[in-house]
Amino acid sequence: MFFDKEKIRYIEQGLVPAIVQDVNTKEVLMLAYMNYESINLTIETGFATFYSRSRKSIWKKGETSGNLQYVKSISYDCDQDSILLQVEQVGVACHTGSYSCFSEKLPLMAETSVVSKKTASYLPNLYETILDRKNNPIDGSYTTYLFNQGIDKILKKIGEESSEVIIGAKNEGTEELIYEISDLVYHTIVLMVEKGIKLEEINNSLINRKEKVNS
Repeated sequence: MFFDKEKIRYIEQGLVPAIVQDVNTKEVLMLAYMNYESINLTIETGFATFYSRSRKSIWKKGETSGNLQYVKSISYDCDQDSILLQVEQVGVACHTGSYSCFSEKLPLMAETSVVSKKTASYLPNLYETILDRKNNPIDGSYTTYLFNQGIDKILKKIGEESSEVIIGAKNEGTEELIYEISDLVYHTIVLMVEKGIKLEEINNSLINRKEKVNS
């Protein structure tokens, strides 16, 4: 359906809510508001542009932070009273440093009855913590130290931890091996954050290899 901006039904103050979604992963990144002018600017420039209700002015997402959003498609819902932007996100979408503004999730009753906190994956939480250390350095933090030292130091640690995994695997029992694998995973996620790789990208890559694994 052709996007006809004249059909949009604005709420009070001439605004319409706009949901922003990652065009590749389909993750919802943020909710903002647009008016007639910001919609025109978004269409004309190709960059997500919104209206700030607090500042009462137009703002281009990432204009000061560099976390731009390249708009790949724009559509409205069946009632024409909300907009969906599918974008390629540069950097992170949230001002807190999280990739998505919707990173905080409430546990559902159905989930907690089946999966306990002990068995739930800690990797997303670990990734967000490491990402926060990169964006908000803390003195004395080992993670901050790694980012400050740069890519060569991170790669050196991954090489060291890989060797320790091999040594641990040659020894009796699994306790040492589990410890060393955990160290390797941690340093690998530090590398991912340094290079701007998201967990979702690794997950999608593994899904794409599913047929090879099962063959």
